Amino acid sequence: MFPIRDHNPSGRTPYVTFTLIAINAAVFLSYWLTLPSENQLNFFFFQWGLVPENLMQGQGIATIVTSMFLHAGWMHLLGNMLFLWIYGDNLEDEMGHGGFLLFYLLSGLAAAVAQVAMDPFSPIPMVGASGAIAGVMGGYLLLFPKARVDVLFIFVIFFRIFAIPAWIVLGIWFALQIFSGMSMPVDGGGVAYWAHAGGFAGGLVLALPALMRRGGKDYWRRTEGHPPHPEAQYKLAKSSIPRVPRR
Repeated sequence: MFPIRDHNPSGRTPYVTFTLIAINAAVFLSYWLTLPSENQLNFFFFQWGLVPENLMQGQGIATIVTSMFLHAGWMHLLGNMLFLWIYGDNLEDEMGHGGFLLFYLLSGLAAAVAQVAMDPFSPIPMVGASGAIAGVMGGYLLLFPKARVDVLFIFVIFFRIFAIPAWIVLGIWFALQIFSGMSMPVDGGGVAYWAHAGGFAGGLVLALPALMRRGGKDYWRRTEGHPPHPEAQYKLAKSSIPRVPRR
């Protein structure tokens, strides 16, 4: 089940969103294509990723930021950039370019704080833009809860695209992070679920000023949770593969 786009067009060019995607891709390629061994890659992550144990000792403060631009593999990078592409432009439209960049970085900070708070003495480096992008998703949920998001469902050989309200898509995603965070040992490595949850919650709070500028609850009443402009419409083309009749 993959969100692939929303029906919420933005009113301005999202330069910051484009730049963040470009920086993340460039940074990833800079080490993924030049570090030939897994040991070298791990050493690089220990240098520039966020290690809670080091942070608790007052070391590696800069890694709170640098870790946001590192990814552990192609799917990690592509998944994060897809989510930033879907949800980032609308938040940037609402907050302005500078405001959105600050929002993004502060959401990443909230994610880091949450992960460190849950496992403060972990020696495992945390990398990825997921926490900051989770904040973007939280802000999106607050401002556009009923914006439609196209989700691709794949079940064995069956696949289909459904348009689902953002509050369902993002609400399920957030609930999965909480459930997974509570189910998995925090010191086991793998996915930083509490960073996702912390970034999402941070994004909800950080987006409140944008909601209040729009009128707060009155804005929700006026729009009924939908974007305050016409939604984008997509036409799905039918397959041109001919049908072969059976005899």
